[in-house]
Amino acid sequence: MKDKVLVIVGSTASGKTGLAVELAMQFNGEVISADSRQVYRGLDIGTAKATPGEMQGIPHHCLDVANVDEVYTAKDFVEAGQAAIADITTRGNLPIIAGGTFFYVDLLLGRATMPEVPPNQTLRTELEAMSAAELFAELRERDSARAATIDPNNKRRLVRALEIIAAVGRVPEIPSEERYDTLWIGIERSREEIRGRIEKRAQQWLSADFKNEIAWLLEQNLSPERIAEFGFEYSIGIAWYRGELNDEEFVEQIIAKNWQYAKRQLQWLKRNENIHWLTPDKLDTAPVMVTNWLQG
Repeated sequence: MKDKVLVIVGSTASGKTGLAVELAMQFNGEVISADSRQVYRGLDIGTAKATPGEMQGIPHHCLDVANVDEVYTAKDFVEAGQAAIADITTRGNLPIIAGGTFFYVDLLLGRATMPEVPPNQTLRTELEAMSAAELFAELRERDSARAATIDPNNKRRLVRALEIIAAVGRVPEIPSEERYDTLWIGIERSREEIRGRIEKRAQQWLSADFKNEIAWLLEQNLSPERIAEFGFEYSIGIAWYRGELNDEEFVEQIIAKNWQYAKRQLQWLKRNENIHWLTPDKLDTAPVMVTNWLQG
């Protein structure tokens, strides 16, 4: 018998964390965060990390496990995620995965594989001379599915993806059998709803707390390239912090970039036919689905 794992997916700002916590409270669950940026300590507001109040006492795993000057890889996440699933299951609880880095989710569940490709320094030197925009365009041409999961501004990950493609072809490949017995629940919201929720989040970031987070990040003496790897929220936030953007321009740019990100996320999720999509007015049926699955 495979261990059961519940997976909550949806675009950014769709309400994944809220539903995961709600179901965890009903089914003795614990949440595994699948977010490539929420692993970093100190990156709380710009990554929309769940607050202690939002967690409502539910244990959360794979949060705050690395410092910003450390590189936390997909391999690190898979190892930590598998250990968390084994620990949660051993204690008789239900692992619930929620987060927006769906490439990480697929790797953890065995839906995708990451080939062991050694660094190719000659190719890396050539790729690192290109801009992030050029790298992303190259990746999109060679593997549109992988491009849908990656931050277009994260040069390190773009270079690594192209390095793997050059060695073994398209990545990732979907294995014939997954590791766990999974139930996938997706939150489906209209374009207007998503944009509205993104705008509300951006408005909340016009606060001293986010400014303090940006100030702290700038104090870490990281390179501009490293800061860009933490996401557009911080690049835009720094420009706003320095007075290069006013509040309205900050909100507009956050909305535009998040909507582009949401579209890439949904493009990736369309590949997964196992997702049970629920609109907000149907989310109350989720507990019934989980009950039937657990009893099956």
